[in-house]
Order: sequence, then C-alpha cells, then structure tokens
Amino acid sequence: MEVNQYSLNEIDDSLLKFAVIVSRYKDQWVYVKHKDRTTWEIPGGRREPFESIIETAHRELIEETGAINYHLKPVSIYGVTRQGESSYGILCLADIINFKEDLSHEISEVAYFDRPPSHLTYPEIQPYLQASVEKFLME
Repeated sequence: MEVNQYSLNEIDDSLLKFAVIVSRYKDQWVYVKHKDRTTWEIPGGRREPFESIIETAHRELIEETGAINYHLKPVSIYGVTRQGESSYGILCLADIINFKEDLSHEISEVAYFDRPPSHLTYPEIQPYLQASVEKFLME
C-alpha cells in the first residue's frame, strides 16, 4: 500500500471519493470509535451521490463527532494505492468549538488525545494523514 499527498487542485474533483477530517478540540486531537470496531479513527467517510466533497467533509464531521460549531479548512488531497488501484479523498482540518450530546448511530465513542492514539483502525494511512495536518499547521 502506498499513500501520497497532492495539492488541492491536482486531482480532478470527480475522483475524490472520501473526506477525512483531522480534528482538534481545546488543543487535543479528536478520534472516534466506530460501534463495530475497538480501534480509533480519524472522522471521515464516503462521498454521497450529488454531494460536493466539502459537503461530505461537513456531513461526516457532524455525524461522527457531533460537532455543532467548528471551522473546517481543506488541507490537501490524498491518494491510497493498493494492488495497483488508486482511490482519492480530501484531507481537512477542523477546529471544533462545541458538540451536541447525541452521537451518530455508527459511532460509539468520541475521545480527545494529546497525541494520536495507538490501536488505529487504519494504521497504514491515519498516521500519514495526521502528520500531514501537523505539518500544515506549522507552515
């Protein structure tokens, strides 16, 4: 598996199938736990038909974290190549101000970390995306 990063306009929008939103709340990283898994993941998900990729990012952030007020900023495009097949998504940064009480039916837990947790759902991809956002924040 190979993970690559691209500038925001480098890959055609029609190829962007996913939105991943590295999120912060009160200077901590926000990770979620899917109800069917025991591992942590960065909020995100698949683009719906007729939805812009930014709409996907907003929807997934709200659904998976319960964020009510937040600032969302696109960072880059990422690509994952497995067995010669590539898929692409947008990587965003969200600064969350507050949350609603109830969670999506998909998510069992939202937690905050000083540094990314171990036991990740996608350990080949998530550290790369997290590091990309951390680099973006230092620029």
